[in-house]
Amino acid sequence: MRTALLAVLMLLAAPAVAQQPLTADTINAADISSLTAASVRAPAWTLAGQRQTLPNPAMVRLQVLLDRAGASPGVIDGFDGDNVRKAILAFETMGGFPADGQLDSDVLLALENNEPAVGSYVVSDEDVAAIVAPIPSDYAEMAQRDFLGYTSVPEELGERFHMDIDLLKALNPGSNFAPGDTILATATGSDLTGEVARIEADKTLRQVRAYDASDRLIAAYPATIGSEDNPSPSGTHVVEGVATMPNYTYNPKINFQQGENTSVLTIPPGPNGPVGSMWIDLSEPTFGIHGTPEPSRIDKTGSHGCVRLTNWDANELAKMVKPGVPVVFMG
Repeated sequence: MRTALLAVLMLLAAPAVAQQPLTADTINAADISSLTAASVRAPAWTLAGQRQTLPNPAMVRLQVLLDRAGASPGVIDGFDGDNVRKAILAFETMGGFPADGQLDSDVLLALENNEPAVGSYVVSDEDVAAIVAPIPSDYAEMAQRDFLGYTSVPEELGERFHMDIDLLKALNPGSNFAPGDTILATATGSDLTGEVARIEADKTLRQVRAYDASDRLIAAYPATIGSEDNPSPSGTHVVEGVATMPNYTYNPKINFQQGENTSVLTIPPGPNGPVGSMWIDLSEPTFGIHGTPEPSRIDKTGSHGCVRLTNWDANELAKMVKPGVPVVFMG
């Protein structure tokens, strides 16, 4: 799979092309076979090697279809990139296709369905009431809060529907996201169900893969796995437990020091906390698989040694694991 990924992650120059308008109709009617030419990466380029300045309706649809299938592209934003490529490779592996990153006719047929990729949602009073004041970046200031929740309705709904905030706003120009407003959002469907028997955290591919008892790949997620300064562990460890909306204990003597904070701090829970809305505890002390307050940066910045997923991917994975599931660090 790594060889196939390297083969498709090539940046090619190409002329700019006209963009389709971004609407529910253009996304739901988009022909993802238009994305079959393979070989580019990065948000400024389409799968066909054409310069792209606006979210591509076909790419939005492809990302939704991959997300529904358990091959997470991370944040749905309408742009090509590494996380989309890894999701395609994972979907091919799940379906028994050659893992070459090519959206050929068999892969397209397996991906496609008639369900809309975008639907409507009515903003509720509860959505607005849940919003909190801006989150400070300093851990000592964070520790004074009760809950580190969402700071805007677009942020809250973006995470609920696995969307980049800019895509959500682009689909709803002029919306104030006030109670009673009907907005457009991606239809990613329900979380996967099943029982995970083994997890791989691939440092080279930067992806977490979950397998069932038959060693069948059932879910894959883009991941930030450690960094050069704070590498993740090696070898095999096991899941010891799961904590939803966890507190985070900051201890500069054990992990890292943030700014001038030299004391142990208890950071309150919330999706905008340091470990997001989910913590999957590992047998390696202080290490876990967890969410993040910045889903758009998954696989783009380092972590402090742990395995970081989007909040929604971490939440889905947590529902399918039990204590004792092995986690193999690779690469």
